[in-house]
Amino acid sequence: MPTPALSPQLLGDESDAQAAERVFDSAAELFGVLATPLRLRILNAICTHEKSVGDIMDAVESTQPNVSQHLKVLYQAGIVAKRRVGNQIHYRVQSEKAVQLCRTVCTQIAIELDDPDSVSQSERLARRT
Repeated sequence: MPTPALSPQLLGDESDAQAAERVFDSAAELFGVLATPLRLRILNAICTHEKSVGDIMDAVESTQPNVSQHLKVLYQAGIVAKRRVGNQIHYRVQSEKAVQLCRTVCTQIAIELDDPDSVSQSERLARRT
């Protein structure tokens, strides 16, 4: 079954091509931010509650400079929020929709990796290993 194109309702008053280009550009930007495994691990670490940078470092087993660099990208994209507590910075999820997107994709891939025969080759998200 073919995937439907963007509907006119999603495109608003702009021409179809202009509106579609804006949608695709924004989606590509979001996917680019989420395309790093460490950023996905960071989101997983803070998806249920706020954590300090030190707690995030422990959870994702990475260094402070590396974690801070990735948190900065997530923060600038509006996916996480931060607040200062004394001399520490605490991060929490700001965009629940971005986390839900990650959760949906990662859950589907985990299912496919756990039971490769459960999904036909044409419907797989994960690469065949």
